[in-house]
Amino acid sequence: MRTISIILSTIFLVLIIGCNTVKESNSNSKKTKKMESKNLKNIAKKAQEAFFSTYNEEGIKKYFSKNYIQHNPNVPTGIEPVLEFLPILKKAGTTSKTHRMLQDNNYIVMHNTYNNAEAFGAKEVVTFDVWKIDEEKVTEHWDAVSPIVKKTTSGRSQFDGMTEITDLNKAQENKKIVEKFINDVLFGKNPNKITNYISTEKYYQHNTNIADGLDGLGKAIDYLISQNDMFVYKKVHKILGEGNFVLTISEGEWHNKPHAFYDLFRLENAKIVEHWDVIQDIPEKMAHNNGMF
Repeated sequence: MRTISIILSTIFLVLIIGCNTVKESNSNSKKTKKMESKNLKNIAKKAQEAFFSTYNEEGIKKYFSKNYIQHNPNVPTGIEPVLEFLPILKKAGTTSKTHRMLQDNNYIVMHNTYNNAEAFGAKEVVTFDVWKIDEEKVTEHWDAVSPIVKKTTSGRSQFDGMTEITDLNKAQENKKIVEKFINDVLFGKNPNKITNYISTEKYYQHNTNIADGLDGLGKAIDYLISQNDMFVYKKVHKILGEGNFVLTISEGEWHNKPHAFYDLFRLENAKIVEHWDVIQDIPEKMAHNNGMF
């Protein structure tokens, strides 16, 4: 249990710096009207296809609101920039693949990879895209983007692993578990509870620099601390989930700069057993005034 003790002490020492509590008033806590029989995942698929497969202007107009709100820091807000982007994507042959898709009320979470994606910063990138859909149109978009790394510490990619959505009746319970994990461990309120939330039997890691298991997490934290480069979570903006998958969107600091942290957790029997993430720096200047969150 020595490694777990190291994890607890180091997380507590580093993340005690002005830790906040997760506000339960995340975007999801306010219940929207039941979406009747609308298949929002199907709308999201068609919108994604119009954007990155057919590069279809009419499809964009059909599935995106005229008042589309953009939170990607490098893209101006509104539908016009989306339409102007289509010829660039088509010329580059930019394509996408969705590895996971979750629905939480009228929010759709997609775990995507893109090829020929130099417009997004690298030839191959991995993203979490979050779309808010109202009246069968995408009205708002958040994301985090990272280049794909071929060689990772765990040997797992940034997007492989379990995809099946199960335990649909446990979505709220699992979201609450993740919320408590962030409050107790990442915000340093009760870091000794880490094994209450993360399985000691299996913990599959998709962060490129962390090995599997609690031992792998402990070694990564030790290294970051030795380099005086530990990440700090300061605020959670959204907790979205479906069944056994929960995504959190947080802001904090890393490399002494503001960062956005997108963390996807898979749970089994009330314990976190798998983790993916995309971490992106928050630029000082953005292409709009909407912020990243």
